[in-house]
Amino acid sequence: MKTGSRKELDVIKPYVPGKPIEEVQEELGITDIIKLASNENPLGPSAKAQQALVDFVKQAHIYPDGSCSVLKRRLAKHWGISPEQLIIGNGSDEILKFIAEAFLQPGDEVVVAEPTFSEYHFVSQLMGAKLCRVPCVDFTHDLAAMAEAINDKTKIVFVCNPNNPTGTAVGHTSLLEFVEQIPDTVLIVIDEAYYEYVQRQDFPDVLPWLKERQNVLVTRTFSKAHGLAALRIGYGIGHPDLIAILEKTREPFNVNAAAQAAAIASLADPDHIDASVKVNEQGKAYLYQEFTAMGLQYVPTETNFVLVDVDREAPNVFEDLLQMGVIIRPAHVFGLPTFIRVTVGTADENERFIQALKEVTAGEDRH
Repeated sequence: MKTGSRKELDVIKPYVPGKPIEEVQEELGITDIIKLASNENPLGPSAKAQQALVDFVKQAHIYPDGSCSVLKRRLAKHWGISPEQLIIGNGSDEILKFIAEAFLQPGDEVVVAEPTFSEYHFVSQLMGAKLCRVPCVDFTHDLAAMAEAINDKTKIVFVCNPNNPTGTAVGHTSLLEFVEQIPDTVLIVIDEAYYEYVQRQDFPDVLPWLKERQNVLVTRTFSKAHGLAALRIGYGIGHPDLIAILEKTREPFNVNAAAQAAAIASLADPDHIDASVKVNEQGKAYLYQEFTAMGLQYVPTETNFVLVDVDREAPNVFEDLLQMGVIIRPAHVFGLPTFIRVTVGTADENERFIQALKEVTAGEDRH
């Protein structure tokens, strides 16, 4: 178009989500589809959250609580913090956008791991910031190298823990040492979207750090273990002064009332989280066993997905699995040309995926 857009948009590639089930059904004429591409909870939302959504319908004509005050109080009690330490977003992705809008200007620099969650790239480049990508070592954040990459122009460093798409996590000691050597002028964003799934014994307990450190923000979500991905609700936890700055970037009524009601109800159902984690651990064990039997290398995960090397071009494996009604995520988009990322599903879904993968990898690449 003739009216020029902002030059920052020239380097941005729109996010491409996993293929929706409806699209595959329409394109291929297959009704029996399983989606293991977007790290969704295969158990869905808790019964309490479902009932909250049913009850909400009667109040759909009323604007939502603009400050999410009830949800903030419940979250504060749940995590042992104050409501003033919380900001709620339309998914934790929106929190990341708040951060970029509040702190980045053209010419600033942002440090990220490579590979990691692409949303950090988007929000940074949208504001004209330059990305400094630090390669992972053994699929894990190289915190020492990330610290060395920080300079006078650095405004934000993103640490995805556990990391998407690799599933790895850094431990308490290494992350604390990292945080302690970062200048106060640099905001450290620790993305804990998969927090509930972590089994690592030395996983960092970051929340106590936030009382004294104004340059650390933790993001979490209801999309994964809570099973509320469709409702788009996440949150950030930080020092009250930091949260007050981020609040200035938030649109009024940014989180819909249905999402708030479901999130509040889900917090009151810890048994659902326990069940979700149990299913995930059982699924991981099965996938590990099958990958090993097939001679495929995989990355042990602290999340609800597994990154596995299928030893052939990932887009081809994706297409072949798609034809069999199984949707996964090809990891060439993360710079890993022979890897795929698969969500841990139910026992039946995991078995169907493995059977399909065996058929796909049994012969020569068909492309």
